[in-house]
Amino acid sequence: MYKSSTRSFPVYDSLRQAIIEQALKPGVKLPEDSIGETFGVSRTTVRNALVRLDAEGLVDLQPNRGASVAVPTIEEAYDIFEMRQCLEREVMQRLCKMDTKPIIKSLKAHLAQERKYLDVDTTRSIRLAGEFHILLAELTGSKILANYVNEIVSRCSLILARFAQAHSAKCGLDEHTEIIAAIEAGDAERAVSHMHHHLHGVQDRALLNPDEEGKNDISEILARYVTPST
Repeated sequence: MYKSSTRSFPVYDSLRQAIIEQALKPGVKLPEDSIGETFGVSRTTVRNALVRLDAEGLVDLQPNRGASVAVPTIEEAYDIFEMRQCLEREVMQRLCKMDTKPIIKSLKAHLAQERKYLDVDTTRSIRLAGEFHILLAELTGSKILANYVNEIVSRCSLILARFAQAHSAKCGLDEHTEIIAAIEAGDAERAVSHMHHHLHGVQDRALLNPDEEGKNDISEILARYVTPST
């Protein structure tokens, strides 16, 4: 999901996924030579990917200092969650005005995947939880809205990676179920209310507990994201 269509950006896709899945933590250095060797590409290709991720707020690219995974501040965290509330409120209102049958079919299929990997594959569970919200935005048919939600959900992944306290993903799964039920009923007010409650829950679970894990070798981490050549 959300892979770039350009063959020249496999590094971008893989780095982005590793950041969203929290395999690459905020502050981790992203050396161009190591990444290039891992993916078998030039430093120019790596630099292009890093520039793109920098524009999305996922990477901090500094002249003469190289790149690292972006480290959101607490002020940025609150601002991002506030903006996310505005965007996802609009998503709820639009979806409830549409024919909800095909929407609910897609959402329930995604929810089944979330349930399948709950407490089984933490990495995939994290990604699927975020992709639920991006799918909601995509189903509105608005590319602009989907792009904004995609970017802000990705940046929330950084916040969760930096500040999150341990919690069960079941909370989010139950809340997603409630959101789907409200959309299926065409009840915009209830859908907005459930989404508002859900995002506040995500925010409360995310803030504030900086995590200082041991550093892993970036080549070892990214090796899991290399797509074999066909």
